[in-house]
Amino acid sequence: MNEIYLIGLGNPGKKYSKSRHNIGFLLLEKLSKKHNSNFLLKDKLKSSCSEFKINDSIYRLFLPNTFMNNSGDAVRAIVEWYKINLDQIFIIVDDKDLPLGKIRFRKKGSSGGHNGLKSIIERLQTENFKRIRIGIGSPPLIKGKNNFNTISHVLGNISPGEKSILNKVYKRVIESLEQLNTKKEEYIINELNSFNKVQS
Repeated sequence: MNEIYLIGLGNPGKKYSKSRHNIGFLLLEKLSKKHNSNFLLKDKLKSSCSEFKINDSIYRLFLPNTFMNNSGDAVRAIVEWYKINLDQIFIIVDDKDLPLGKIRFRKKGSSGGHNGLKSIIERLQTENFKRIRIGIGSPPLIKGKNNFNTISHVLGNISPGEKSILNKVYKRVIESLEQLNTKKEEYIINELNSFNKVQS
């Protein structure tokens, strides 16, 4: 039985539930709902977990309850509990350095300044894990200053206009994730990286 571990990054709690930083949570919640599965909190995994089968694969979904900056604590707990190979995990995360609606699937890489990825790299002691990054666009400049209002951008709520673009992104990523057991990974990587929200 093939096992696939999907870990969405975000912050727990109602306050953050519609924020751009919670795209990893939002996407996995949609995937879980599509397969009629609910998330249950598992303290030992520092996450809420959902599980279902697609064909002959078990999908295990996780939403860490550690807050973004300590995501690595939950990821490490999951890896150690299930004794899994890092090849089996996929981290789903927002990215302010990608235009809204762009998707980037990478097999490894630095944190790119993302605190959730930074925490995972520190706790796993490696950059070699797969991540699917979803663009949220860059933050606006602070008026009269030369720097960006990054915190209020990533923690701000997704606007209705952004939501309609992101819904297309979620649909595309979910379809690809559902095919992880039937299609070659390289095919899925190309499919996601070439996704154009305008065409769909």
